[in-house]
Amino acid sequence: MGFLNKLGIAIGSHGPRENTKSLPEGRNGNHRHGGTPATGTHREPSRQETTRVSNALKDFLWNLDGLGHGTLLDLGPAWQTTLSFFIERGFRVTSDDLLRSWGNFLAEQESLLKAQPLAAEDFAARTPDTLAKKFLAENVEYPANSFDALLLWDVLDYLEPTLAKQAVASLTEMLRPGGVVLALFHSKKPESFQRYRVMDTNTLQVLETKSIVPAQKVYQNREIQELFGRYRTIKSYVGRDQLREALFIK
Repeated sequence: MGFLNKLGIAIGSHGPRENTKSLPEGRNGNHRHGGTPATGTHREPSRQETTRVSNALKDFLWNLDGLGHGTLLDLGPAWQTTLSFFIERGFRVTSDDLLRSWGNFLAEQESLLKAQPLAAEDFAARTPDTLAKKFLAENVEYPANSFDALLLWDVLDYLEPTLAKQAVASLTEMLRPGGVVLALFHSKKPESFQRYRVMDTNTLQVLETKSIVPAQKVYQNREIQELFGRYRTIKSYVGRDQLREALFIK
């Protein structure tokens, strides 16, 4: 049963480092821009740290080579290592921990329901589609064509499917033509909650940490292709650790 069910929400059956120009901030205010000291970067306590070779990361960087002062949106925590890696390559980086925002949003919805249970006439207005639109409007507020690159990580595995579909559509609008997305997908339901940091040009650090929200869906290749149907290039990489990497070029 998904989180939305538990909340009483209807589910149908069916170069230079200095750059003073900044992107609009979202309401959660957790953005980090290249050229600005990365104060308050994320420091979650980790239980286990491992590294993995990432061919997708290598190709991701290859597609961005020569871009110059590009803009990148990282939908994970604001790790100092990841920020420094891209800032040193001339990127202006915005970090926006989407899963943290989603967890907070769900907690707020639960608190609202406890304070005032839904009336029968209100129930139909709290569908997954309505809640997804509300969440994205409050937490993913960037103009169209704002970014050259996007680090999506395994975020989609943890979002309700309706929200995941809308999130991909919204993020696609924010990505410039030719923009690149790096994503991860679990080949089966993950046994632990993981975060990721960029260590070098083809290495990711994988950190097990406290779960924010439970995994919602294991995507098959066909479903991934449908989610990213607007992209002109889709490339996947099969790993040995139950993680599939994917690269999408708009």
